[in-house]
Amino acid sequence: MVKKAAALFLVCASIVLWVGCASTSSRYLYAAIPGSNQIVAYREDPNSGILTQLVGSPITAGPAVEALVIDPSGKFLYAANSGEGDISLFQISTSGTLTEVTPRTSVAPNGVAPTLLAMDPAGTFLYVGNSGSNSISAFSISASSGALTPVPQTSGQVAPIGVTPINMQVSPSGGILYVTGPSTGIGLSGVIEAFTLNQGVLTALLPTSFFYTGTNPYGLAVSAGGGFLYTANNIDDSISEFTINSDGSLSQFASPLQVQYAGPLALLIDKSGKYLYVANQATSFLTGYSVGSNGALTPLTSSPFAVGSGPSVIATDPGGNYLFVGNQKTPVIQSFNLNTGTGALTSVATYPLPGNPTSFAITPKP
Repeated sequence: MVKKAAALFLVCASIVLWVGCASTSSRYLYAAIPGSNQIVAYREDPNSGILTQLVGSPITAGPAVEALVIDPSGKFLYAANSGEGDISLFQISTSGTLTEVTPRTSVAPNGVAPTLLAMDPAGTFLYVGNSGSNSISAFSISASSGALTPVPQTSGQVAPIGVTPINMQVSPSGGILYVTGPSTGIGLSGVIEAFTLNQGVLTALLPTSFFYTGTNPYGLAVSAGGGFLYTANNIDDSISEFTINSDGSLSQFASPLQVQYAGPLALLIDKSGKYLYVANQATSFLTGYSVGSNGALTPLTSSPFAVGSGPSVIATDPGGNYLFVGNQKTPVIQSFNLNTGTGALTSVATYPLPGNPTSFAITPKP
């Protein structure tokens, strides 16, 4: 049941949920496990990519915790609880431990089932994709406390988008929010919607905010320079490639690229911007491409890379030297060394999870 809107003042729970192990690094990885209402926490060794699970992890999170995001300072972690209709705020200690700040922030009454989170690069605003109400909620973020304050939209408390949001990302400039939605009928394409952002208020890009892509574009990636956008089309087994124009609109510059392995679900562009990786959920493979100066994708000669069954989540560490893959058919995290010269991936280790992961969040480089 979606709770009524909570009071805006925050009461710090002051309950440290576990005591983290001693570390020489303040870099941590968190994984959302909605099936067990948990967040699993690891210390990442920046020299090896090895993960060490923190003492007391996993912790109990909100009902059906679906998505995670960390602010640029590395002090606050936000979690979307789709089963409760609210957002959790956790303070991150220097040892990686999490302290929840209560009460949780509700997306009700107009938002239902929050499943996606996106933050602007400055860490000033948090955007929440509500899959149960086909809408986006926006919140301003307190730099000192991490507290969330709702930002009213022009049409009310939330911005209706007309489709179920299945992925979203803020542009590197912070000025545009891109949201993907599934096809609305047999034979129809999926869509990308674009919204300009002004102090947290969404405005549909004009003259059109709709751009058509492949069927069920679950994967979404924007290049670091903000020049190109890609979608992984799960039903079409393809990747769509777009140029991002100066006004934020999209122009598809090539026919969708058919992928060799079925069920592309997640995309990631590495920190250097030279490589794009695809998690092919219907297989046990990750595929890799080099990204040309014109945005075109070329398969890596070392690709594909064997992973566990059902890869569905990809993340990279702040240094760009390691890549982490979450698998849903065999619930594990796999750590890979990323060769920044060739894009090749080499397995480091595999770590079991208590359930299927849906989101990873990694603290920024200290």
